[in-house]
Amino acid sequence: MKIIGLTGGIASGKSTASSILKSFGATIIDADILAKKAVEPGKPALKKIVKIFGESILNKDGTLNRKLLAKMIFNDEKKRELLNNIVHPDVYKMTQQLFQEERKKGRTRIIYDCPLLIEEHLTNIVDEVWLIYVDEKIQLKRLMQRNHLTREQAMNRIKSQLPLKEKIKYADILIDNNGSLLNLEDRLRKLWYD
Repeated sequence: MKIIGLTGGIASGKSTASSILKSFGATIIDADILAKKAVEPGKPALKKIVKIFGESILNKDGTLNRKLLAKMIFNDEKKRELLNNIVHPDVYKMTQQLFQEERKKGRTRIIYDCPLLIEEHLTNIVDEVWLIYVDEKIQLKRLMQRNHLTREQAMNRIKSQLPLKEKIKYADILIDNNGSLLNLEDRLRKLWYD
């Protein structure tokens, strides 16, 4: 089974690319969804997060207050690293389990949608890295619009990840997403069906 690691920077269009590939029939394993499962109420990761960040990090219903946590970690590299060290091992275990399940089903190819594939040194668990790439100005504009952030808030989030220019070094396939949605869809169609 060939595992394609789909990655990109925040607001680069990775989720859009993942949706397009899914529409082509691709099996998608989404690291963000697994990360959300890892911090559900009652899960060990959530308990560790509360222990480190305090009870105020929870909503009234006991779920994780993602917006508050985002504010805390995107301005503090040490806190972001602490959070990643709690959540990522659980995500990795779930990922490996899902890879095995897909192998048993006889899949020939799957997409592992993982924003931090490169930062977390996970390129060794995939066979090929597809990087969704946009210019920094477009990335900043998209992030500000999508998340209703100030320029400073958006820049802090972008800076929390390895710059796209650095990620290019790890890419087997570079997917330019500076153009239209149709351009992205055409590029992905060629990659998926060729």
